Amino acid sequence: MSKKILCFVLAISSLSLCIFSKEKQKSTKKEEATSLQYDIVVTATRLETPAKEIASSITVISKEDLERTKKITVLEALQEVLGVTVIQNGPPGGAASVFLRGANSEHTLVMMDGVELNDTISPSRSCDLAHLSIENVERIEILRGPQSTLYGSDAMGGVINIITKKGQGKPRFHLSTQGGSYGTFVSNADLSGGTDKIHYYIGTSYFQTDGFSAASTSYEGNEEEDGYQNLTLSGRLGFRPLDNLDLDFTVQTINTRIDIDNFGGAYGDDPNNTQEYDTLILKGHIRGLFLRNRWEQKINISFVNYDRKYENPTDETHPFDSDNSEYKSRQWKLDWQHNLFLHETNTLTFGVEYQEEQGESEYYSESMWGPSSSIFPLQKAHNSGVYIQDQIRLAGQFFATIGARLDNHSQTGTAITYRIAPAYFIKQTGTKLKGTYGTGFKSPSLYQLYARGTIWGPIGNKDLEPEKSTSWDVGIEQNLFQNKLILGATYFSSSYENLIDFDFAQGYINILKASSKGAEFILRAWPTDNLFLSASYTRTEAKDEETDEYLLRRPKDKFTAKLNFNFLKKGNIALSLIFLGERDDMEYIDWTSTRVIMPSYILLNASASYDIIRNTQIFFRLDNILNEEYEVIKGYGTSTFSAYAGLKILF
Repeated sequence: MSKKILCFVLAISSLSLCIFSKEKQKSTKKEEATSLQYDIVVTATRLETPAKEIASSITVISKEDLERTKKITVLEALQEVLGVTVIQNGPPGGAASVFLRGANSEHTLVMMDGVELNDTISPSRSCDLAHLSIENVERIEILRGPQSTLYGSDAMGGVINIITKKGQGKPRFHLSTQGGSYGTFVSNADLSGGTDKIHYYIGTSYFQTDGFSAASTSYEGNEEEDGYQNLTLSGRLGFRPLDNLDLDFTVQTINTRIDIDNFGGAYGDDPNNTQEYDTLILKGHIRGLFLRNRWEQKINISFVNYDRKYENPTDETHPFDSDNSEYKSRQWKLDWQHNLFLHETNTLTFGVEYQEEQGESEYYSESMWGPSSSIFPLQKAHNSGVYIQDQIRLAGQFFATIGARLDNHSQTGTAITYRIAPAYFIKQTGTKLKGTYGTGFKSPSLYQLYARGTIWGPIGNKDLEPEKSTSWDVGIEQNLFQNKLILGATYFSSSYENLIDFDFAQGYINILKASSKGAEFILRAWPTDNLFLSASYTRTEAKDEETDEYLLRRPKDKFTAKLNFNFLKKGNIALSLIFLGERDDMEYIDWTSTRVIMPSYILLNASASYDIIRNTQIFFRLDNILNEEYEVIKGYGTSTFSAYAGLKILF
């Protein structure tokens, strides 16, 4: 590990120990109040549960975290999370995805308020995280490890659940704007409020940047900037017509325009290659309480629509080559969930889901060899699932969830998954022991099943089987100084089989096996009411079991450290450091590819805010302060040192 990281860690450690020695002398009452505070999470069990009772490895990015760091997108907020690796093709707007504990990006289920966002027309049914703004986000929950028992397909590696804001209290109008490097301009506005009977939220976010070249300027032939525009509109409205009945409706639209390049590396630049990416997300939610509040029912109905268009006309650099394409997908889902509060020691959750997906695409191109086309006609698939989970609490010390699920896919048949997650809390020492064991699956995508073959050979394969995984982890958390210092360590191991890969002679086939194992360490400290420190380290070894080679773009080592300091009750300073270790990638030159090792890099970021008058705040953000030259994906550009400033007003 580099000297810069070592110095940063030693500085934080020294400061923590110094302050802790003084803080131990403070009043017992204040310490007891701190020890009673627990985060409430919903993703791990499908209902609100104190994090103390959860055995799963989960990270929560709170509203306060998002506010302090002044990030613009969900993708940026995920960069510092334990066990998460973020990749993006160049500047804002470039295709982006995440790896959880070394699993493939398509093995992470991304949700917004429980609505699945994985794109059904994507070749592997993954989610492009590039376009999600944090403006309407209340918090983000990242759940690591297989979660198919509760969430079905796509949750083999874990779940990212983005939970949006809900209006409450007196009407509030919020307005903020910021600008800075790369011609960046961001403007946000929202109106929210609520009573016991009604709540509402409506917001808009606009993000524009000139960007930088997606194909890195470190290579010849890449000079043109690739810009990005994003307009997001969101709303949430809730009613309580009866004391035991709640209705909730959410809507979000995302309209983007992105300048892209043909590929990464030398001469990948393209001056007029563009993409338009439009998204519509709708959800209706009904919640009822019966049998003296012992039986809770939730009905969720959701619809997601994606429409991606690409236009790449001829230009001086490519006088004979042009192409255009469009990719459309739609997804409907009905989920009927029941929570039976049988006893203070036992909660039974069960439910049924039905999901239908559609996808279609058209691709046309022209070159000096003549025109060509590729059509993927409208295809459909549906899946039905039933799940059950028992949540046990004994004596405030032993907690466990046990669950199982049965899914039936219209093409690939049935899949059975299960999971057990016990935890034991030792009150006398503040020690939590935890472990999980579970299985996961992923159904083939529409493209993998139904894509038409070409003169070069087959592509889609209707005989594909679901991908499968088996995973386990064990961990320990230790609370010290009345919860002012928390240490944690977790070892994890996952094996994957029946993974789908493309073979030029056979098309898509179930052929690959892979494994991922490693360890996660975390430190969180609250030395004073005004100071928060944290550090985390993830070691991941993700390998192809057939070739014994490391999986691409998964760093073996990731270290993050954060410091947050409040001052004068009006100001805040946040610092973060990210170290990403070496990882394998592919370099494409002409028609050949070579496996290369990407060097490690360090990013140092900072943000500061100050309330100049009541309800008015100015803020600043600095990214890549060390001006590190690095690549996340071989051949694609990254940001140099950049600075931003803004103003936030609350009425």
